[in-house]
This record gives sequence, C-alpha cells and structure tokens, in this order.
Amino acid sequence: MPHAPLIRLENVTLTRGGRVVLDAVSLDITERRVGLIGTNGSGKSSLVRLLNGLLAADKGRVSVHGLDASTQASELPRKVGFIFQNPDHQIIFPTVAEEIAFSLEQAGMPRRQAAKEAVPALARFQRAHWAERPVHALSEGEKQFLCIIAVLVMKPALLILDEPFSSLDLPTRRRLETLVAGLEQQVILVAHELDAFAGYDRVVWLHEGQVRGDGPPGEIIPAYRAFAEALA
Repeated sequence: MPHAPLIRLENVTLTRGGRVVLDAVSLDITERRVGLIGTNGSGKSSLVRLLNGLLAADKGRVSVHGLDASTQASELPRKVGFIFQNPDHQIIFPTVAEEIAFSLEQAGMPRRQAAKEAVPALARFQRAHWAERPVHALSEGEKQFLCIIAVLVMKPALLILDEPFSSLDLPTRRRLETLVAGLEQQVILVAHELDAFAGYDRVVWLHEGQVRGDGPPGEIIPAYRAFAEALA
C-alpha cells in the first residue's frame, strides 16, 4: 500500500499583488529530498510559503504532515522549519546562545531551562564555542548555520530552505549542504545552483505558476538547463 503524501497541494491557486503566482497547482510529495527550481517569478518562494503558513491559498487545499494549512496554520511552525535567503531577516537576538534559547522556548521549553540547554544544543552541532559570540561578528555562512541550528533544535518534521546559499562562498556552501544532507527531516530546497540537487530524490520545475517538469534530477535539470539557455 503506498504511503500517504507528507505534503499535498490540490488545485492550489494563489494571487499576489493582482497577479496569479500559482495557477491550479497539484502536487503529492512523499520523498525525503525535493528540489524546487524555476526562473525568477515562477512561483517557487510563494509555494514554499504556503507550506509554513506565511501565505494562504486563494483556492484549493494544502496539507503538510497531517496539518491543514488553512485551518491549522498556527500549528505549522512546529512542524515546518523555514530558512530564508538572508539570515539577518531571521535572527532576532544579539548573541548566539540567546538565539538558540529563544528557539527552545518556541518549542515549548520553559525559559530558564531553555537558557541552560542552549549551549548543549550548540554542542550537538560542534558549535558550543559560539555561545557568547555576538551575532553581528559572525560571517554570512556562520549566520546561516546558526539559523539552521535554531530551526533544528525545534525538531521540525519538514525543513524548507529558500535560496539559502546564494550569498555564500563555495566552501561554506558545501559545508552547509553536507549538514543538510545528513538530516533526518524531509527537506525542500529552493535554489538556482542546480548542482545542489545531486543526490536528491525529486525536482519540481515551476514556470509561470504551473508545474512544467517533475521527476528525478537527472531528467528535469537537463530539460531546465536547455530551457534557460534558450531564453538567454
């Protein structure tokens, strides 16, 4: 018997600023590693924001790991971890330990206990020595790593990364890709760096708000490259 999809979009339509950005999109996603590609404005970021409740569909239904995104949106942040392109849009507190403690609180831990558990949480990622570091003193790659740790300590079932590597140098990007590759969580990665999807189970190609391609990376990425080259 096939597994029920972890993520389901049923005829989802979304309009933003008077423009249809997703047009009757239907997807069932059960795979552990899924990439999302497309040119700028294709609807990628809008789609993943439906999955964590940042946006609500105008029509259709979205369910994520057993939660209905329209009626249970307030519960989605506990199931869905979200990493933005710019870590400065995500980090709130002045020190690394405070940022991690806040995430532990968000996961339901009492404040005093969260403060005590922040350093052990960092230690699980070999970053206990960061605890007292000011966030502003971190490099861009270190900030992105901190954002990932801060999300993972909340133990989400799904991790969404929306263009997380675009401002990073190649060695830093490779380190973060290795971290993500070893995670138990289901991962959806939005990226323009097509080599980032090596080893992924599935790639979904969006174009003008619709699914243009959907399948193994070895099939979808060459088709997308040819399409992008024809546009250039």
